[in-house]
Amino acid sequence: MRNRIALFSIFVVMAAFSLFGEARNQKERVERGKYLVSTMGCNDCHTPLTMGANGPEPDMSRMLTGHPESLVMPPPPSLPEGPWSTVVAATNTAWAGPWGVSFTANLTPDPETGLGNWTEKQFIDTMRTGRHLGIGRPILPPMPYFMIGAAHDDEIKAIFAYLKSLPPVKNKVPQPIEPVAAK
Repeated sequence: MRNRIALFSIFVVMAAFSLFGEARNQKERVERGKYLVSTMGCNDCHTPLTMGANGPEPDMSRMLTGHPESLVMPPPPSLPEGPWSTVVAATNTAWAGPWGVSFTANLTPDPETGLGNWTEKQFIDTMRTGRHLGIGRPILPPMPYFMIGAAHDDEIKAIFAYLKSLPPVKNKVPQPIEPVAAK
């Protein structure tokens, strides 16, 4: 009987350490993801800019929420002659060019308007293939999916873990608009 109690006690202690280790690993993964999101420039486009005292600055109250649902964009102006290729909204969340108009996505874990229902595999596949959910429409400029897709799986998983740790924010981003010539 003593052996069973001792064996059971060892099992309980090992399980507790295992759970503690998993929680610590998840916390480290989220911290690594936060670092990667910060240094890879995700906020540059996925966090709307507002005009501050020093010029455009990220509105961190809308961190990683993508193009504001309330901001309906007029048709983009025509590009001037020369090597110009892009017109960008002042929020830095809507981009127009030869591909049409693209809007930066809501990266918060909102289940209806963000990444809330995405799986880690879908996120990795999206970054690797450049296709929405890994199988859908192409991810449009200026999203550098090919750069993120070149990262190691652990880094992409860390980014996803961090994004899933954020508070969900309901913000329905418009669908891309096809270029005029393609209609």
